[in-house]
Amino acid sequence: MIPIQAFSERRRRLASQMQKGVAIIPTAPERVRNRDAHYPYRFDSYFYYLTGFGEPEAVLVIVAGAGTDASKSILFCREKNVEYEIWNGFRYGPESARETFEFDETYPIAKLDEMLPRLLADQPAVFCALGDDTAWDARVIGWVNRVRQRSRSGTAAPAEIRDIRLLLDEMRLFKSTEELQVMRRAAEISGGAHRRAMQNTRPGMSEYEVEAELLHEFRRHGAQAPAYTSIVAGGANACVLHYVENNTRLKAGELLLIDAGCELDGYAADITRTFPVDGKFNPAQRDLYELVLSAQAAAINAVRPGNTWDAPHNAALQVLVQGFIDLGLCHGSVDEVIQSEDYKRFYMHRTGHWLGLDVHDVGEYKHNGDWRPLQPGMTLTVEPGCYVRPADNVPRHFWNIGIRIEDDVAVTETGCEVLTGAAPKTVAEIEELMRDRKKSKSWTKTIG
Repeated sequence: MIPIQAFSERRRRLASQMQKGVAIIPTAPERVRNRDAHYPYRFDSYFYYLTGFGEPEAVLVIVAGAGTDASKSILFCREKNVEYEIWNGFRYGPESARETFEFDETYPIAKLDEMLPRLLADQPAVFCALGDDTAWDARVIGWVNRVRQRSRSGTAAPAEIRDIRLLLDEMRLFKSTEELQVMRRAAEISGGAHRRAMQNTRPGMSEYEVEAELLHEFRRHGAQAPAYTSIVAGGANACVLHYVENNTRLKAGELLLIDAGCELDGYAADITRTFPVDGKFNPAQRDLYELVLSAQAAAINAVRPGNTWDAPHNAALQVLVQGFIDLGLCHGSVDEVIQSEDYKRFYMHRTGHWLGLDVHDVGEYKHNGDWRPLQPGMTLTVEPGCYVRPADNVPRHFWNIGIRIEDDVAVTETGCEVLTGAAPKTVAEIEELMRDRKKSKSWTKTIG
């Protein structure tokens, strides 16, 4: 969905910002799961952002001159190997990769150590993700030292090592029209998966059975993988923010919190919905749910150009704290509860994060100590919640209720666009959808 020319343009923009020097961006390594079985491969997000190239054992090198006309992009990748492809599938090889992905030059990955010192010679700076991988740090320093050893011949080594992420994070923070198209589709697929989960959830099922419904819907519509490990948390498990065991039996009268999204062409969706296992909110559940929903509406309304990053969180917090006071969970005025942070017993996280190629995507939240203004093209989640654990000073009818409602939101010129509207979230929408479920007790046998 993103044309190859967009990746070429990103490389040109990066070279222009570098001005002069050499950038070295490797992709992620393959990871062994057990013995000779590997985890499904997932490329490095920085590397993919600049190349669109999804194979392992690849390195991008950008040589920046005085301007974009003097720059060039070089890919080092695996050689073509017909015998390998019989066992493990297609690989481009350098020649085909150059033509397909519009690189200026391509070479076998085996030539990397030989060529890097030449490329670094007489360059003022090397740009890399210093500190991200100690093995790569050692390789970069080794290449620089090899250039330094030629100083008597008049060759100068780079005098600086700069963090390439400072430039790339700011580029990635602002999504292009093509990126937003991919993210809308990822959001649509993920929203459909949440609908499917609601329609198929019944008391007596295990959380992992509901997780299977999500995975089915992701793959059925072309998503390559979940964007992160799905949280399928029934009852008290919903009060564990990063619960991922997904192995508890679901009970009537409890809520089920699902935090799940797919990854499509590298881009993540991130949705949370909370709904009753038996299809009907009880009064205490409804009170807390409507409170979180109102807080989310206030936060989404605050997502617009000119408002700071912190504005959606503050808007949600005001609504939540007033609700906690009204429901007897907190005591005092809104300002007093916020000042004392007593609300953090029930709401301990912030209201969102950047979203893109990574679920918790790159980009600074502050500039010079101040929350940065929201601008068109930024994409974030809006996810207030409420988590009530048993305690002597907490009304018993709220015990073990965990609720989070999360949507993906893009900042536009005039306000914002909610990308994940396909997933029902009002009480009426959820109860109506679940009311229409098949009347049979279960569509699968439960193993006891």
